[in-house]
Parts: sequence; structure tokens; C-alpha cells
Amino acid sequence: MTDVLEDLQWRGMIALSTDLDELRKEMAKGPITYYCGFDPTAPSLHIGHLFQVLTVRRLQLAGHRPLALVGGATGLIGDPRPSAERQLHSVDQIVEWVAKMRAQIEPFLDFTGSNAARMVNNYDWTASMSAIDFLRDIGKHFRVGKMLTKDAVSARLNSDAGISYTEFSYQILQGMDFLELYRRYGCKLQTGGSDQWGNLTAGTDLIHRVEGASVHLLATPLLTNAAGEKLGKSTGGGSLWMDAELTSPYALYQYFVNLEDAIVGSLLRKLTFLEREEIEAIEKETAERPAARIGQRRLAEEMIKLVHGPEETAQVIAASQALFGRGSLGELSASTLRAALSEAGLVKARPGSTVAELFIAAGLASSRNEARRTVSEGGAYVNNERVSDPEEVVPAERALAGGLLVLRKGKRTFAGVELASG
Repeated sequence: MTDVLEDLQWRGMIALSTDLDELRKEMAKGPITYYCGFDPTAPSLHIGHLFQVLTVRRLQLAGHRPLALVGGATGLIGDPRPSAERQLHSVDQIVEWVAKMRAQIEPFLDFTGSNAARMVNNYDWTASMSAIDFLRDIGKHFRVGKMLTKDAVSARLNSDAGISYTEFSYQILQGMDFLELYRRYGCKLQTGGSDQWGNLTAGTDLIHRVEGASVHLLATPLLTNAAGEKLGKSTGGGSLWMDAELTSPYALYQYFVNLEDAIVGSLLRKLTFLEREEIEAIEKETAERPAARIGQRRLAEEMIKLVHGPEETAQVIAASQALFGRGSLGELSASTLRAALSEAGLVKARPGSTVAELFIAAGLASSRNEARRTVSEGGAYVNNERVSDPEEVVPAERALAGGLLVLRKGKRTFAGVELASG
């Protein structure tokens, strides 16, 4: 029951906490009920959320009882960002996103047995509460001076954007969640990200004021790259989504394969369930042969398994190898191949185009002369087959699944062509 705290510390997963010694004593008495909240302010969870889901799973594997809260109420508000006010979404939109997030969280938890997980929605206890009841029963326990010290709030107060009363009140709603879960299920621990510490402590303070009880918090560090940016920001899309429609499995795999050596060990600890001995062996091998990217490839493989399952993982790894001539392109599904080529650059061309025309269209050659030179030097490939004639016509019959062609220049530069129908 308590070994999990040592494991979390070894993995670097505890950035902030209330009192680890007291929490350890509480856990030693038997399973505790704990919760983590997720706000549906987008149509999918991202990798930062996954870090929290995996933390919840680790605690359940240690015998404790999880409550996974998807915030149908707090999602209608959104926690304050340091920069600007959030866009408010309709109730119907939030209901739809709640369902999507539940579906992404549930596979990671066990809903059977003595420490079965439970999904909860804070809309259930806030929808019927009047504004007067909220202000009298909950709001009176919060002090404005302390609320102003929260990082996101103070940042907004000192900006041109300011902050609305709606977002200012978010921490009260989150504090009420912890109180409600404490009363309903005896919940004594909340987990979350360290950037949410102000909101997390709102709950412990409220429970102490109203119930006279002490409860606990564990906050994980932010997932960042070597430059200190939130993981995924360098993709340009802002997030690494768990929804395959928003971030393809291939794109997610390639992101982790291309990570800097300096953070791979840390992420293997935080984002996988590999044992300590295996992680340390991977780190040693990665340091000895950095060009092989052993740690990155193992991390990427484990991430795709967790998020998309073993079958999709096999497809993604096969695509990664085949696109560089180390496997069969014909064995790839149309969806995997399209996702991979979209990352590299996918253009349309008419059937019957020549090799030179295709290379120019795909951006692998700037002119017909350059295309000819690439072919004459032996560096032009269509579907991993070397071509020798730049004026060779590429018929539609050579296309792979989905009408796609893979063009490659040299060993590592490739692009995709979709042969237009009709």
C-alpha cells in the first residue's frame, strides 16, 4: 500500500505534496480513496492528461480506490489560463466531450474487485445548486486575499486581459468537488499537475474549514522537453492528443522517437510501466549508442501501446521501417500509410505522371534537371524500388493502399503522392 509512494518518488512523479509522511501513515492503514479531475474543454485528452491517468492507475495497482472525475460542471467554466479568458462552450458540447473523455480514461482503470474504480461527474452535484446556496454554503469559506495569490489569477490580474468573476470562481468549484467526494466516498487524496496546485489546495482548505479534517494532495511535475516547453508544443499543433483523429498514432510515435536524449530516461520512468532494472538498462544502452535511439524507440513503442493498443503499434513500427526501405509498404493499412505520408507531406498528382513530374510535385526536386540528377545518381525510389529513368510513367496500378505512392530521395527524405481518380 505504501511502496507506491517510493516508486512515484523514484520515477520523479511527485513535484509537490501536503505531507508525505502522514499520507504514508494513512495508506498503511489500508486502501484509501483518491481522485483526479479532468475538464472537458476540448474533444480529447492529451499526453499531459495521460500522465495523470497513469498516476491514477499506478495508485490503483497498489491497492487504492480511484475516482476519475470528468468535470461536466467545471468544463463549462474552464480553469483560468495565465494569458486570456477561455472560450465558453455549450452544455451540449461539454456533454459530448465528457463522453469522449470517459471513453479514453476507462480502459486504463479496473472497475471490478475490492478497489474498483468509479467514474464521477461534478455536474451531478452542482446542476441543482442555487447561486444563493453556492455563495452561502461554499463561497463563505473562501478568502478573496488568498484566492488572489493563485498563480493563474495573479498573472491575469496583472495583464491587459484581466479576469472575469466566472473564471475567478473556478477554484471554488474545484474545492467543492473534493469536499463532495470526501463526504460521498471518504476520499482523502487528490492528485493533479503541479500547475494546478492553487486549485488543489482550495479543496484541502475547504475540507479543513467545513469538516475539520485533514486530507492529502500529490502533484506531478509538468512534462517538458529539454528546453522546458510543455511536451508537444514543438509539434506546432499545441498538444499531443490521444484521439487518433487529432494526432495520428504515427505522428505520436515519431514525436517520441525524435525526442532529445536528455529527457528520455525521465519519460520512461513517468510514462511507462517498465520496471526499474529495465529502464536503467535502456538508459545505459542509449548512452552507449545514442545514434540508435534505443530509449526513444522503446518509449515511443510503449506510448502507442498504451494509447492505441498493440495492433496499431505494430502497424506504426512497420510504417516507420517501411518508409525508409526496411520493410514492406504493401503490408501497411491505408489509414496508417496516409497518416505517415501526411506528416512528411502528401500531394495529389494525376495518374500517368512521370517520375520527374512526381518528384517535382512532391517537393523532392525543384526542377526537371534536379530530378534527372537524383535518378542518375541512384537516389530516387518509388515505393522503395529504385528508378533509373526520370521519364518513366508511373501507372495507377503501382499505387499502394488508398491510391498512394511513396517517393524517396536518398536514404531519409521521403514524401507521399496520392493519385487523383478520374
